[in-house]
Order: sequence, then C-alpha cells, then structure tokens
Amino acid sequence: MTAPLPSGRADRPRRTTQIFCASTLYGAATLAAALDSDCFAPADRRLLVVTNNSATPELSPAFDSSPAFAHLRDRFDGVLSWNEAVAPFHPSGWSPRPDDQVLWERYLRMLWDLGEDRVELAVESIQVNPALAVCQVFGGAPVDVYADGLMSYGPTRFRIDPLVGSRVRRVLHLDLVPGLEPLLLTEFGVAPELVPSEAFLKVLEGLAGLAEGLPAVEEPALLLGQYLSALGILTGEEEEDLHVRMLRGAVELGHRRVVFKPHPSAPARWSRALEREAERLGAELTVFDTPVLAEVLYQRMRPALVVGCFSTALLTASALYGLPVARTGTGVLLERLTPYENSNRVPVTVVDALLPDLADAAAVAEQRRGTDVEGLTALVRAVGFAMQAKIYPELRPAAEQYLTRRLDRYTWRYFKRRRLTSLGLPGGVPAQLAFIPRNATVRRVARRARSLRRRATGR
Repeated sequence: MTAPLPSGRADRPRRTTQIFCASTLYGAATLAAALDSDCFAPADRRLLVVTNNSATPELSPAFDSSPAFAHLRDRFDGVLSWNEAVAPFHPSGWSPRPDDQVLWERYLRMLWDLGEDRVELAVESIQVNPALAVCQVFGGAPVDVYADGLMSYGPTRFRIDPLVGSRVRRVLHLDLVPGLEPLLLTEFGVAPELVPSEAFLKVLEGLAGLAEGLPAVEEPALLLGQYLSALGILTGEEEEDLHVRMLRGAVELGHRRVVFKPHPSAPARWSRALEREAERLGAELTVFDTPVLAEVLYQRMRPALVVGCFSTALLTASALYGLPVARTGTGVLLERLTPYENSNRVPVTVVDALLPDLADAAAVAEQRRGTDVEGLTALVRAVGFAMQAKIYPELRPAAEQYLTRRLDRYTWRYFKRRRLTSLGLPGGVPAQLAFIPRNATVRRVARRARSLRRRATGR
C-alpha cells in the first residue's frame, strides 16, 4: 500500500509521477511512441527506470548508454537505474518480501525524490521480475503494461497475484499482426490498446538518423540471429547450422548480397562459419555486429528480403515497413520448446503460421500468408488454452472447436498429443486407452516389436 499522507496535509494536491520501466531500446522506443501519441494522461513528472537484465549486467552496458538513446531522452524528466537501486541483487532474481514492501517503497520514494507523489507505473513483462517487483513495491499504484514483442499475443506466463493483476488498466501494443489481439492479461478483463504505427515509425526514423558506421549495402538479404542456444532451445552447433541454412536459402533465391546481424551475445565463431559458407557459395557477406535495432537497418538498407526464425523484427519488417520476409527453423523449435507452456511458443506459432517458409520459393516471392487473421486468432486461442488451461478456462470451447474442425497433418505441429490427452481435448488419446503408456506389459511387447523390426530391416 502507498504510504499514508502525514496528518494535516491530506488536502494538499499531490504531484503525479509516471514511472516507465524499460530493459531494451525497442521497449523505450515503444514508450516514446505512446507518449508522442498521448496514450498517457498528463503528469507532473515522467521518470524512465532502466533495467539491465543481462546475465552479467556489470559487463553489458544498459541501453541508455548507447548514442541512439539521446533521441528518446527528452520524453522523460529523469532517467534512473533499477540495478543501482536494488544492488547488489540481480534485477531478474530479486523481489521484495511481502513484509518488506512498505520499507522498499519508502526507500525508493526517498532515493528517487518521489515524496508523497501519486505514482503510476508502465512496465513490460509483468509476469516476471523486475517488472513484477516494481509493481509489488508500489503496491497502490495503477499499472499499464506495454508489449515489447510478440509474447503479448500469448497467455500470461504465470498466474499473477490479483493484488497486482487487478491494478492493470490496459495492455499497450504495436500492431505487428493486424487484426490479432493480445491474450495477455485478459483473465483480468484488461483491454488491449494500439500504439499508433505512424508514431512508432517516426521514433525509429529518428534513431536511424543517429546510427553511424552502417555498412553501405543496398537491398541485401538481411539475416537475423537470435542466440537461441542461450535459451537452451538449440545447441550451439544447431544454431550455427540454422544461420548457415538461412544463408543458403537466401542465395538459392537469387540474393548475392547478404548482411548478417548476429545477436549481441552470440559467439564470433558463428560469423566465421557463415563467412566460409558465403565464400563457397560465391555470395558477398557482410557481418554487422554493431548493437543497433534491426529496424534501423530496414530504413538505411531497404532489404530485398529479411530472414529469421521467430524474431519480432520479422513482423516489424512485414507489417510496418512492407518488406518481404521469410522464416526458417520454426518447425524444429515447435518440437523442442519445453515445457509446453514455454512463453516462446505463441511467438513461434504466429511466425510459423503467418510467414512464408524460406524453402518455399513461390511463397516467398508472392509473400503468401499461411492463414487468415480469423484462423490465426482461433489457432492462438487454442494454443493459449493448451498452454494455460487453468488461467483461461473460458477458452476451452474455442479450443475444442478449433481442434475438432482444423486439426490436420499440418496443424498438429502446434500441439502435443500428451498435452491434449491430459486436458481431455480432441486429438488426445481416448480416456479408455489412456492406461496404455503406463502398462508394463504393453511397453514390453512394444519394445520387442521394435527390436524385431530393426533386425528385419537391418537398422
């Protein structure tokens, strides 16, 4: 709860201070576009709290140290560091104990000169720290959530304490998939609100004007790296091979000039593997590892094709810049993501279902979409229910309808039979046969049958 006003001063009007939390330049640019579009009510002060969530924040400078941030700085009356406020704790691993929340609020009000201000919060990724911790510290403050990417289209990752969730007023998001509405926080009746694309593009245009040292390559095929091995989804060798397949696919489509934008934390050896493959294929490869937004490269290079796995930048290229795009590797990720409720599942599903496969030359040339918005909405709702059935029980009828009508050889990739079985959904193993995987006799017979088949085929 917010600390009470001292006696005799309750009639004095209080200042309103809006606190915006951001961990990436992309998120800060989204906030800047929302502010430019008057998505937030007027306030006496606006403070940006920067969080550096990298594994070793001491070695990785926060985004506000980059030259591009100068273009966003004037939207805020002050820039503060969450890492410094909670040091020596890591911002991703710390949250206040319930008994200490009032003490932490008093401490931050003193540290940030908030006094008796009425505080309003705008955070990203409210399900996890540090955003959740900020909301817990300022326990009486209303909250706006803004989406930094595709995860907002999926379900809330964890069940949120109603003391936090019930304070959320709206989910601000970019129109990355026109017509598709976020599922995030709908369990609390929170409505989505669009940040105008025109305002966001204008902010990005300003960032591009400050970028220096960009390679002078016109209309290349731009490859986007994501460093999926750091998430434990792929091994380092598998991700390196994924980048090589991106390069081969682009060259097979006739692109001789290729730019690779690796993830800032990716090892340099991946770039060397691509250079060797480019030399073998006779392609002109440029590796651009300066930390700038992919959208800056879109404006300065106007790529002839943008290739990635499931990066949000694929959707900004397509929806906001009208650039040709292609995805690859999503099939493997859909199979590998564990547990099923992994928060990356909906972003991978959206990209896989919507964007053309790099291996399908005709689909890439025509920029053929994989499904309509109505079908994509139905798919996302079905996957969302399968991921978080306890949080979204009202989605069961929609999931059953989708699975009954649309489950086929292609759409099976988005579901797991075991998951459907455990939820009693169409496509799962019938209840009367559910005992089979646990039956020792059946398993022994199955192993014997596989052994005989291997001997017969010589495998």
